[in-house]
Amino acid sequence: MNKILTATAACALMAGGAFAGSHTNDIKMGIILGFTGPIESLSPAMATGAEMAITEVSDSGMLLDGATVSPVRVDSTCVDSAAATAAAERLITSDGIKAMMGPDCSGVTGAVLANVAVPNGMVMISPSATSPALSEAEDNGLFFRTAPSDARQGQILAQILNDKGISSVAVTYTNNDYGKGFSDAFEAAFEEAGGTVTLTAPHEDGKADYSAEVGALASAGGDALVVLGYVDQGGAGVIQGALDSGAFDMFALGDGMIGDGLTDAFGSDLDGTIGTAPGSDNEGTAKFAEMAEAAGIDGTSVYAGESYDAAALMLLAMAAAGSSEPGDYVDQIQMVANAPGETIMPGELAKALEILADGGDVDYQGATGVEFVGSGEAAGSYAEYLVEDGALTVVGYR
Repeated sequence: MNKILTATAACALMAGGAFAGSHTNDIKMGIILGFTGPIESLSPAMATGAEMAITEVSDSGMLLDGATVSPVRVDSTCVDSAAATAAAERLITSDGIKAMMGPDCSGVTGAVLANVAVPNGMVMISPSATSPALSEAEDNGLFFRTAPSDARQGQILAQILNDKGISSVAVTYTNNDYGKGFSDAFEAAFEEAGGTVTLTAPHEDGKADYSAEVGALASAGGDALVVLGYVDQGGAGVIQGALDSGAFDMFALGDGMIGDGLTDAFGSDLDGTIGTAPGSDNEGTAKFAEMAEAAGIDGTSVYAGESYDAAALMLLAMAAAGSSEPGDYVDQIQMVANAPGETIMPGELAKALEILADGGDVDYQGATGVEFVGSGEAAGSYAEYLVEDGALTVVGYR
């Protein structure tokens, strides 16, 4: 049963919202990300990325007879499912949102999907929840993600290590759905390619000391330490412990570790470190980077482009359906994301709205080359990162 409430013109945005609306036709979109917690350094660029799309559509005046769109930011914490669920419920019952951009981390995304989105018929597109388990979640067709599954990322990271001649690794992962799913995918792919995993061990976030975990990993040995954790939490703690003890000097990192927080903390101590995160080398990527710079954010920040695309897709789907009601526009999301239709890049949302208003079709490629396969799954590609001279550098795409 759809329990979504209609937002009133007097409804004020929660703290952090980009607009203060007073409109008779104002559509609210929830932006639920980990503004606190283990990826808090990534969330501001993600939120701003989504709000860039919202502003672009609002300023066009071409959505549903001139409707405006207002973002409402709330904190998922990334790791506290109860807090994320409560925040998502407030978005629906108090703020009257018509779409949800996020959440971010896989565990809280699964909780919000099961406990809030499905019972309330709410569409949600996560820009960064990558656990393979979400592919099997009961979602009633309401859940999409613009970042590809870690089933693929595990294969990519294994390929990069194999290409570099690294034949044995120890693996540590953050002890949640994201970390476990990523670790399982990586281990299977690395061993299938002939590599040896000496130890796979979880770590908890929020600890002050990771010497015990580092000691176990060091005892197992390996040519490199694979860290599948969070840049602002336990993953960084494990790296610090490994550097302090001299246990490892070669690291391989997953997407949760890729961000300015990594090089801010360790600089050139991590030179030679490799990593992966969703990314593509296409026309849309460059256009988004230019737009983001003008908006005051780093357009290359992990998941900023995916966030822009997530918000844009829901708004274009509303236009295609002629309605902002989730039950009306959900079936249009895959239609506007995939061929056939005129290609739509970042900065071209007004053009897309005009085409849809005239009864035409669009193929939204956006900032990340969006393409859905199956039910709401992003095909996606990955950027290969290398730390050189204390800075993260993209050295290729796979």
